[in-house]
Amino acid sequence: MQVLTVSNLYKRFNLEAGFFARFGRFVNAVNDISFSIGRNEAYGLVGESGCGKTTTARLLVRMYEADSGTILYHEGEQTLTVADLKKEALRQYREKVRYVFQDPARSLNPRMSVYEVLVSGCRRPLKRRGVNESELRQKAAAILEEAGLQAADLEKRPSEFSGGQRQRISIARALLMEPEVLICDEVVSALDVSIQGQILNLLLDIRKKRNMSFLFIAHDLKVACYFCDRIGVMYKGELMEEAPAADLNKEGLHPYTQLLFSSAAGNLKNLQEEQNNAGREKKKAEAVTEEASPCCPFAPRCPKASEKCLREHPEFKEIKSGHSIRCFNWDKE
Repeated sequence: MQVLTVSNLYKRFNLEAGFFARFGRFVNAVNDISFSIGRNEAYGLVGESGCGKTTTARLLVRMYEADSGTILYHEGEQTLTVADLKKEALRQYREKVRYVFQDPARSLNPRMSVYEVLVSGCRRPLKRRGVNESELRQKAAAILEEAGLQAADLEKRPSEFSGGQRQRISIARALLMEPEVLICDEVVSALDVSIQGQILNLLLDIRKKRNMSFLFIAHDLKVACYFCDRIGVMYKGELMEEAPAADLNKEGLHPYTQLLFSSAAGNLKNLQEEQNNAGREKKKAEAVTEEASPCCPFAPRCPKASEKCLREHPEFKEIKSGHSIRCFNWDKE
């Protein structure tokens, strides 16, 4: 059973910014993305910075409005079209689908106590549910302890905590409304490796205890494979490959997926080659137009690229059950 279904999602931005910017040159941040998240499933979106994964996540909670496509939220037997939600209905949807940002130092108000941070924006809806102030404080203390901190920390300021502890506060804030879906946007990317493991294990415990669904955004494919059930690999706003995490870890077939695994392993030679390829790619991409490129978006960097890759846009097709890929030459040496 699905909790979120995304179909043919598009979002573009004007390539130039500012009052005097020209209009008519666009970048396709999200280009025909489709995926679903099941109940108690962790779905990962993985790719380099700028590939469109954060834009996709923000479209799900309507921090951005999609240009086209549909986002469906399945609540029991009822299916809601997220783009049609207004005011109170949208607020209730955002209580069920909560967002945890990458940088807690920027998302936590330094002037507030931890308690104020946790209940800010939640006090009124929880009171409508019959939760009084005393019960709210007890609930906040229990949530903070579940996130690995102490009830006494409620009176402290975010600046008194380390980066990993501030991320725990962000997670606790998202959990206070008892959501069904947690969107984790690069929540471990800025942390030390040892702290990353602690936060990932915390999220695994929360998922098991609360039977929650996750959209997990990361640039490290190894980290995503550890946490997620299924993964979509994004490049330039498109899905290049989608597969169960276990299959992708053993057999990533798209050249871009293989590059991400190689980069995660610290293969400096491949990284240097990619920097050179990126320079060549920039020269080839002289202009970004309103229409999507007719070629494979990864073709200028791909070691398997053929003339067909530079002329035609490959379809995203299923090659075996649960495993889809956008590539003409995935099965060629």
